[in-house]
Amino acid sequence: MLDGCTPWPEEFAHRYGAAGHWRGNTLDNLLRGWAVEYGPRTALVHGGTRLTYANLNRRVERMAAGFRLRGLRPGQRVVVQLPPVPEFVITVFALMRVGAFPVVCPVSYRAPEMSHLVRITEATGYAGPSTYEGFDHTAMAAHLATQGPFLRRVFTFEPPGTSSPFGGMSTDPSGCHYFPLGSIDAPPGPAVAQRADQVAFFLTADAPAGAPLLVPRTHNDYAYQTRAAADLVSLTRDDVYLALPPADSPVALGCPGIVGTLSVGGTVVLADTPDPADWLPLIARERVTLTTLPPAAAERVLDELPIGQLDLSSLRLVQIDGAPLPRALAERLGPALGCRLQRVLCLAEGLVALTRPAGPDETALGTQGRPLSPDDEIRIVDADGKDVPGGEPGELLARGPSTPRGYYRAPEHNVRAFTPDGYLRTGHLARRTPNGDLALTGRLPDARRRTDRQEPA
Repeated sequence: MLDGCTPWPEEFAHRYGAAGHWRGNTLDNLLRGWAVEYGPRTALVHGGTRLTYANLNRRVERMAAGFRLRGLRPGQRVVVQLPPVPEFVITVFALMRVGAFPVVCPVSYRAPEMSHLVRITEATGYAGPSTYEGFDHTAMAAHLATQGPFLRRVFTFEPPGTSSPFGGMSTDPSGCHYFPLGSIDAPPGPAVAQRADQVAFFLTADAPAGAPLLVPRTHNDYAYQTRAAADLVSLTRDDVYLALPPADSPVALGCPGIVGTLSVGGTVVLADTPDPADWLPLIARERVTLTTLPPAAAERVLDELPIGQLDLSSLRLVQIDGAPLPRALAERLGPALGCRLQRVLCLAEGLVALTRPAGPDETALGTQGRPLSPDDEIRIVDADGKDVPGGEPGELLARGPSTPRGYYRAPEHNVRAFTPDGYLRTGHLARRTPNGDLALTGRLPDARRRTDRQEPA
């Protein structure tokens, strides 16, 4: 395991492998296989751009070769801060194909968060938009490059039809090199050997206070999560998934999200904004069958737009991500959209809980469902760390085949965030219903999460 990461204990790794959860495939090799199996099918749609699986893999291969040509090496970390465009997917897979580790972070992060990520990961590269929604990401990257010896390659994305401010490679006084992301292209070279039990990429998670935390996700655990989520919602090659911003959110990326949809040969449609006026017409145009909404977006759908004037007949399932949805809103949403609702709790740290699409409507109205994996272990505990009686609220603890055992390079925080036997303290308050589903009831106060329940490492 990469230095700074906490491996699963050997007995658990053996258990997850024997159960068929971890199958020894890297995400990069899976993409190669999808390109062979689904080659001419449409993989990604964004605006007027449509990429087949064969073209997606070819773009990944050539970008990976371009990254190598510009000095990226296996084991290096590269911060990826891109909006929901095809280049987001291509860049993440190309970096994995190089053997580098993408650090996938929200495009909303600014200098304080980004400075922390670059320092903790010792990131040698940054891939982000030149500017996005009025913010100058290139200027931020240039500032970060002056703060330490690590960041020396900045790859800037420009939307089609616009030109890079560099026109080609440039170098600033700090020695940082700037490249248009669109110029990262070269004839394919030799493959880099990788192992499925190694880190594939990093996701970010909010800390109770201060800088974001980094969650190392391995090829094994992430491939399992996305495959299991795709199976649970009966995803097939005929499905079309609409990915709303931010595309790097845990649920949009892999629950089943972008990666899960690609794993079955379906089509991913990338939306530019979370504004329903922009993405609702995409459902009709692309015949979308599945999407994921945060509660705030669900409310806007009902209150701001004339649903009846849009053809949403292709939609079969809408996932509601995150915080509990007001019951009255949930009761209106499904009938208005003409589809089933699914409640989802999907953490960057790997825990996934979902209501079952074929389950009772009542479950989706009031709970987050049950854990994704039969080998997910759940506890609900009181302030002393003791299991509460059934139906009583307490803190939700979890461990399982897609929940890593520690944050990256955060040993002091790991002592507080994980129990000695490897359970993640999620910070969510929850209770079990009589049917065994999880119902979120709130969050632990930040001060309590930071100071209580500290055991020795």
